[in-house]
Amino acid sequence: MTENHPNPAATLFQISGAPPRPATLSDSVLIVIDAQHEYVSGRLPLTGIADAIAETSRLLAAARTAGTPVIHVVHHSSPGAALFDPQTVFAEVVPQLAPLPTEEVVIKHLPNAFAGTTLEARLKAIAAATGRKKIILAGFMTHMCISATARVALDLGIAATVVAGACATRDVPNPLGGVVAARTLHEAALAAIADRFATVVSDASALSGAGAAAA
Repeated sequence: MTENHPNPAATLFQISGAPPRPATLSDSVLIVIDAQHEYVSGRLPLTGIADAIAETSRLLAAARTAGTPVIHVVHHSSPGAALFDPQTVFAEVVPQLAPLPTEEVVIKHLPNAFAGTTLEARLKAIAAATGRKKIILAGFMTHMCISATARVALDLGIAATVVAGACATRDVPNPLGGVVAARTLHEAALAAIADRFATVVSDASALSGAGAAAA
């Protein structure tokens, strides 16, 4: 027998009575994850990468105008590795999203940007100095490093907001057969994140205060 539920598609946040509360540029730190050439011209070209880079650029410009702290996270594998070899151009940040000299760069080696890095310590220091205790996430790939970082942020008690338009992913093999299209994977990853781990917004303009700064 099928039970009737008033809103069977409700998120766990909604069921618990916690509506989405997007971060703002005035109360958060912007973290841009893995905006590197590997995802543009390397072995992992992403679907929609040009649009995602453009949206991330708008978000980055808004954050800089608003005085929002920005941390760039970049992935480095071992020298000679098939992906993200730090000795190649593919590990470099794309020029549209290059860090300013005043912006911190954190090197990671795993999908989760907190694993084995200084990211958590830096966020704690910023929170102590400025009161900013939330993070805004943008970058690549949606189902991998964005998802992993958002999930661990919850474990650490850090409220995260993911900007969907500033993320992208790729087609992946379906272990049950066939291929999962990038668009489907992107949307599924965002839905999973929004269920319990973080607030998801469509683009930079959806962040309170971001639209005016980005205009």
